Amino acid sequence: MKIHFIQQSEWVEPGEYLAWAKRRGHETTMTRCWKYEALPENPVSDFLIVLGGPQCPATTKDECGFFDAAAERRLIRKYADEGKIVVGICLGAQLLGEALGAPYSRSPEREIGPVSARLTEEGRLDPLLGHFPEVFLAGAWHNDMPGLTEDSSILAKSDGCPRQIVRYGRYLYGFQTHMEFTKEIIRQGILHDEKNLEIKGRFIQSKEQLLSFDYTEMNGLLSEFLDKMTSDYISRGDDPKED
Repeated sequence: MKIHFIQQSEWVEPGEYLAWAKRRGHETTMTRCWKYEALPENPVSDFLIVLGGPQCPATTKDECGFFDAAAERRLIRKYADEGKIVVGICLGAQLLGEALGAPYSRSPEREIGPVSARLTEEGRLDPLLGHFPEVFLAGAWHNDMPGLTEDSSILAKSDGCPRQIVRYGRYLYGFQTHMEFTKEIIRQGILHDEKNLEIKGRFIQSKEQLLSFDYTEMNGLLSEFLDKMTSDYISRGDDPKED
């Protein structure tokens, strides 16, 4: 498969998403927004992965010159309209919701660090999350969350955020959680976003807690989800819009 990444920030790297793609032999391309690389105007792959970043969907180009939320929403919508796969992570999940008509909102709590998430009834029935335990640890580094459309389903939630995983369509998933985190990404996050770690909150962990956690189990859950998603997409042939 061809997979295109949108990387919003230098330190919020694709982590397990890219590692999985390389292991499976998929062809990958990337737009590094923070290097002022231009977004494609139309879909260039079967699968679009929109990563997170310190921005929010309301961030303007005056506030962040390399971030064009409107252009990202347009591209996401084109992928969705063509029946292609879109997975949005954190900011990417919020942009996915907005591209489908659902404005993002503030999460009830700021979360930084692995949090205890649990599947909803819809999540337990979702065919791509059948390997997830009912309660699992999910990476987090956010203060916002994706909006909901009439057709969307909340698949997982935590005490701090009621929208950890949202399904918008058969191939449209928003992960507010960072299941792709690795220790190296966390190290970079501590260097680039240390001010947020100084904020007091029930779900904000210390640097020591963040660095001591083993992220491999959540990486494995994500990898299997991606295997199931791509296998289903490939099995549908040339017209993935056909149900």
